[in-house]
Amino acid sequence: MKISDLRLTVVGIPRHTGFVSKHVIVEIMSDEGVTGIGEMSDFSHLPRFSLDVTDLTAVLKSILIGKNPLDISAINKELLSNFPEMMFYYEKGNFVRNGVDAALHDLGAKALGISVADLIGGRIKDKIKVCFPIFRHRFMEEVEENLAVVRKRFQQGFDVFRLYVGKNLDADEAFLDGVKQEFGSKVKVKSLDFSHLLDWKEAAQAVKRLSAYDFQMVESPAFQNDFEGLRHFRLKVDHPVSEHVWSFRQQSEMIKHDSVDIFNISPIFIGGLTCARKAAAAAEVAGKGCLLGTTQELSIGTAAMAHLGSSLVNLNYTSDPTGPELYQSDIVKNPVQYENGYLIVPDRDKPGFGMELDPESIAKHKVDDLSWGDVSVHQLQDRTSQTKA
Repeated sequence: MKISDLRLTVVGIPRHTGFVSKHVIVEIMSDEGVTGIGEMSDFSHLPRFSLDVTDLTAVLKSILIGKNPLDISAINKELLSNFPEMMFYYEKGNFVRNGVDAALHDLGAKALGISVADLIGGRIKDKIKVCFPIFRHRFMEEVEENLAVVRKRFQQGFDVFRLYVGKNLDADEAFLDGVKQEFGSKVKVKSLDFSHLLDWKEAAQAVKRLSAYDFQMVESPAFQNDFEGLRHFRLKVDHPVSEHVWSFRQQSEMIKHDSVDIFNISPIFIGGLTCARKAAAAAEVAGKGCLLGTTQELSIGTAAMAHLGSSLVNLNYTSDPTGPELYQSDIVKNPVQYENGYLIVPDRDKPGFGMELDPESIAKHKVDDLSWGDVSVHQLQDRTSQTKA
């Protein structure tokens, strides 16, 4: 079996906030008539440069066509030489490698008539506990809006939430107090996510202020790649510390400095399922826990993480992949399912990821490129459709 062709399709899917996130659907075709699908998820991040999709298609074709799609390790090695790690959280090369790697896994599993989970070692669990994100407060009036989100999602079965913090601590505290007063122990806050906005000292002061409220961990409480700062923060606070993995050098430094308790692993940020499995294995060897992170993927990317998570022995914390719940639409006929706060792993008898593209939805949401237009930094950070004065 050989790879015969590749197609990249850019779609713009609006979130419920009105913000439009752009994703690239990857289709890799084989000479045996099997097609694998993947997702380069949510390119709408800083830094504000975009890729030429026509040129990217030509580059990837030159790498992939004629290769055996089951030679996933060899292809990943070549992809890494063309799209190297840059030690940056939102490195676009990792997004590219993730989409291709996912499509290769989907194609290979379909060709063998098995699920991706079975291709990568079999499943340990059939559902994964997840939390719903509450996006960062900049204004006090957003507190009631976010409490309304908790009420709505709690009724849908989500009882664990992740709170982005650090822009307006008064509002963060008011929100946590509102959750405590209204829901008590029925609702849990998984983490305070600082997203590298504060240095470790400022983050430590913020955690001290908010420690009157229950939360399970603290995420990204230092500037990017400040491994010493992360370690100082970890020694200063009582809560477990989590950080995303966006390169193997960065993960190695965090292990060496003993900077974290939990590795937040997402294929999109480390460059695919192949790399995510290596990162999880490194965490296991280092005696660290894992959770699945997210950039808020559509159903293809989320299904890939469900298959990954189902096979991990050290996935021992509540995870983040609830992206499909944040969008007004999707590009598959059978979106991933959530039940009582769990992401359901697609059925084992469905080959590949168990996802089927919806041509009508793709045609409706297709856009020409990954260009930015008039989007403010606040819109990018808060995923809103407009910036308040």
